[in-house]
Amino acid sequence: MKELISCISFFERFEADILAQRKTITLRDETESHFISGQELSVYTFESKRKFCNIHIENVTTVAFDALDQSHAQQENMTLTQLKELIQEIYPGIRELFLIEFRLVK
Repeated sequence: MKELISCISFFERFEADILAQRKTITLRDETESHFISGQELSVYTFESKRKFCNIHIENVTTVAFDALDQSHAQQENMTLTQLKELIQEIYPGIRELFLIEFRLVK
C-alpha cells in the first residue's frame, strides 16, 4: 500500500510570513478541504515545489467569503481589502472557504 504524502503549497511570497509566524491561517476551496486537526504537513512553494517547513493543523472550519473580517486579514498578515482581492483572484466568485488554522513546527 502506497503511503499518502501530507503536504500543502503556498505562493513563494508567503514564505517569510509563515516562517516568521505572521501568517497563521490559509483560506482554501473545497479541493483542499481534506486537511484535519492534528495533521502535520510538509510545506512547499507553489511555484518551485521547494520544501521550506512543516506546519501543524490546529483547526479546519468553513467561513463564508462575506463573513471574512479584520481578524482573518490579520492572521493572513494583510489588509481585509488585500485578502478579499487575493481570494477573488485565486477563486473567482467563491462564496464558501475552508479556513485552515496552523502553527509552524520548529
